[in-house]
Amino acid sequence: MPQPWRIALDRSARPPDLISMSAATPKSRRSRTPAPETMEVAVVGGGLVGLSMGTALASAGVEVAVIDAQAPDVLAAAPYDGRASAIARGSRRILEGAGVWQELQEAQPIVDIRVSDGRIGRPAPPLFLHFDAEEVDGEPMGWIVENRLLRAALDARAAALPSLVRIAPAKVAETERGNRWAEVRLEDGRALRAELLIAADGRNSRLRQAAGIAARVVDYPQAGLVCTLLHERPHHGTAHEHFLPSGPFAVLPMTDGPGGAHRSSLVWTEKRALTDWAMKLDPAAFAGEVQRRFGDSLGKFELEGRRWSYPLSVLLAARGTDRRLALIGDAAHVIHPIAGQGFNLGLRDVAALAECIVDRRRLGLDLGAAEALDRYARWRRFDTLTLTAVTDGLNRLFSSDLPPIRAARDLGLATVNRIGPLRRFFMHHAMGLSGDLPRLARGEPL
Repeated sequence: MPQPWRIALDRSARPPDLISMSAATPKSRRSRTPAPETMEVAVVGGGLVGLSMGTALASAGVEVAVIDAQAPDVLAAAPYDGRASAIARGSRRILEGAGVWQELQEAQPIVDIRVSDGRIGRPAPPLFLHFDAEEVDGEPMGWIVENRLLRAALDARAAALPSLVRIAPAKVAETERGNRWAEVRLEDGRALRAELLIAADGRNSRLRQAAGIAARVVDYPQAGLVCTLLHERPHHGTAHEHFLPSGPFAVLPMTDGPGGAHRSSLVWTEKRALTDWAMKLDPAAFAGEVQRRFGDSLGKFELEGRRWSYPLSVLLAARGTDRRLALIGDAAHVIHPIAGQGFNLGLRDVAALAECIVDRRRLGLDLGAAEALDRYARWRRFDTLTLTAVTDGLNRLFSSDLPPIRAARDLGLATVNRIGPLRRFFMHHAMGLSGDLPRLARGEPL
């Protein structure tokens, strides 16, 4: 059942100059819509990024509603699916600042990263790139966290925050944005008014489309295969990124399972034409194909849980804001899963937008005013464009099997590996510790 509304403010006057984002509701029906309840911020989309946004704001006392089409108890009861996320060090700080990391049951530290180039069925070449946490400060460079555990931590934190209201299951029928307010009307007739509307509703964001924000989409001739693997030997906290002609092949360390079973998360990029073939293999044959591509350093592989497959593409919204609207996460950008940076990019959206909102709230200013959104848009543009270009370029570079290109990139890996300052530069970027970081990503409170 949907949770009861928690009313933050009593503002009953209907805002003037509203811009309708849906023409589906006739005026006769609108006249019968109940007066909207009022919050300071409304987040549409209760996924990992959307709920992170809600907890970050509510941890700073902002009255926020998170609207989600799925009920939390349904998501919590979903069967184990084997999916996991890479959390960079800077992203951990963001989750800590929101009080989420403290609720997490377990996370596997990444203390080594090995990047190599190769071909199926052949030993890895002697030229590779090695990142070692001891070279920086000895602390983990990142963590691998099962999505179900991350979801549970977010749920627990959200339930403990008095200024966060979760409205789920609920679907948005239409939204309107005006000079002073944004309104959200739900399919069940309820309505909500807020100073700022945040779109966290995924790559096919209805809010982005309704606002007329164009998005450039490029489809890759690749798909991603994701699952959890069991293996005989311990991984020692090492993440492997092995580049094959079809794309990156990553084996990422996870916490041991029941009985001490060694586990890793697989992110296998494959040509779309071969995806159905790989998905239809029986578990033993699938594990054998993984073995053929990765080698025997972890011993024999077995499949644990489900396999997931999804087409890969890159998406970049033309802009990250509109009138009383801000885009975060996949609603604003989707990048190639190479290096596992997608969720981390979304968390930096969360940290930057939360800082813009909280700074204005402390001054008693309008949270959704154009100057606040302009600050957020400028702040996030460079990071988003840079990471999108880097992940796209790396995927295209390492997916080529032409001998001259293969030789050049192997030499490049070896060169970076030999030059300490250059290697540490890339390590800091991978850890999410470079650039103009928000306070949360620097480990400072909002």
